[in-house]
Amino acid sequence: MAGRRPFAGLNDLHEAADSIWQNLQPADWLEAFGRHPQIGEKALIGSEYSRRWAEGEQTGARVAAENVKTELAQGNRAYREQFGYIFIVCATGKSPEEMLALLEQRLQNDPADELHIAAEQQRLITRLRLEKLLTVEQLSQ
Repeated sequence: MAGRRPFAGLNDLHEAADSIWQNLQPADWLEAFGRHPQIGEKALIGSEYSRRWAEGEQTGARVAAENVKTELAQGNRAYREQFGYIFIVCATGKSPEEMLALLEQRLQNDPADELHIAAEQQRLITRLRLEKLLTVEQLSQ
């Protein structure tokens, strides 16, 4: 990304990020997934901003009814066992029940298809975080 600067605007930034992401290898995607907390867990790694952003994105999962939290935790374990990485979903704007339904649906996917679905979810998360980063940068100037 740094090598592609300067960007003429937000659209150029998004196009560069999307292009880079879509041209990475699956191992790179898996590395990125490994930097995320599971749905419902607190972020422990990353910058202060990224930890706060992850927590904000997952607010719904933390305030879910106990039975939904239990089902999400069970689904997260099943997903990791089946696919070998955590369940990645762009949680912004989704209720805990919606995330649980997506998790249950995606457990039915073929591993190769699911990797691409998870990568697309990571792309959407990255897009949101780039926008948040720009907002923080603008506020600090």
